[in-house]
Amino acid sequence: MPTTCPKCRSELCYEDGDFFICPECSYEWAKTQTQQAVSDPVGLQVKDAYGVVLNSGDSITVIKDLKVKGSSLVVKVGTKAKNIRLIEGDHNIDCKLEGIGSMQLKSEFVKKA
Repeated sequence: MPTTCPKCRSELCYEDGDFFICPECSYEWAKTQTQQAVSDPVGLQVKDAYGVVLNSGDSITVIKDLKVKGSSLVVKVGTKAKNIRLIEGDHNIDCKLEGIGSMQLKSEFVKKA
């Protein structure tokens, strides 16, 4: 029974007993748990560094070199992310960056592509 992860929308999920497991974000949920559509939190409006409103599913480009906390990696200027997801909090963009993986970014360091 193919399913998608309610957290990161990965389609690589697999069954393990009475649970589904996402290998990309390690999220686990019960088979009996109903999957709710992941969408923007109600009333959340996120703007990029130039004041353009972002929506879930948009593509973005990083406008400043960013050090990855707890790692020696650096997200370089011009790195692109497709199909972002908006979340609440200080780091309000959840996305996957090529060569780095899943990451949360602050909207003040990106522009809409």
